[in-house]
Amino acid sequence: MARSPVRSASRSSAGLVALGGGARERAPGVVTLVGAGPGDPELLTIKALKALQAADVIVHDGLVSDEILDLAPVAAQRINVAKRKSRHTLPQDDINQLLVALALEGLSVVRLKGGDPFLFGRGGEELAACREAGVACTVIPGVTAALAASAGAGAPLTHRGNAQAVTFVTGHAAHGDPDLDWTALARPNQTVVVYMGVSTAALIAERLTVAGRAGSTPALVVENASRADERRILTTLAGLAVAAEGLKGPALLMVGESMAMADVGASDLTDSLVLQSASLRS
Repeated sequence: MARSPVRSASRSSAGLVALGGGARERAPGVVTLVGAGPGDPELLTIKALKALQAADVIVHDGLVSDEILDLAPVAAQRINVAKRKSRHTLPQDDINQLLVALALEGLSVVRLKGGDPFLFGRGGEELAACREAGVACTVIPGVTAALAASAGAGAPLTHRGNAQAVTFVTGHAAHGDPDLDWTALARPNQTVVVYMGVSTAALIAERLTVAGRAGSTPALVVENASRADERRILTTLAGLAVAAEGLKGPALLMVGESMAMADVGASDLTDSLVLQSASLRS
């Protein structure tokens, strides 16, 4: 028998609201999937801000910054469903059920997600769950981390002459290694942006190299894009695995000729030079 979404929500230890306790029947609420962007509150869209300020309850990811959460009404219930690799406060199916249960209680629910809901954010699964339950659901796009990382570093994702295409891929698969078209990704004069690829950086570099991408292709690693502690490391495809070592925050791997244009700070430049030297010795 399928689990009740109400029971699932009320059992959670994430500070969830009590559901089903009111005697008066309420009109169904709505769910709004909101892209919170990469972390800088100034990159939040006006439409996202309006949805956040009208929310009764906010179901948010761990990647959403405190500065953005503080823009919500003080009275709004906050529910943290942080998901990091192999460590989930709530499994995705339970999050889907939670959104539906809250909306059926007549609440205005904002599902606040880092970046954009439909770019490796599992927003499609949450939208499908709401539709299946007959719950109204709308989507507000957000600035994805690749755009913020590119703009901040001054390294365009596309550039006439050396980057005629850009491809977003994930370096993390639910089971086993990422199943990607390595031959297509290895073609020159394009930018490949890898989300959630820090732990598989060595594998990604190896597969791209074997498929024909030159080891000298510029690569940029950006950790905590748009935030105060953003870090940039300029390297090459051959040095990508070394550059990704020791990163703790969310990071992007960006491979392509136009990444050579990246502007890195003095400390990051030192890191880049040291890593390049290490990659040459290895």
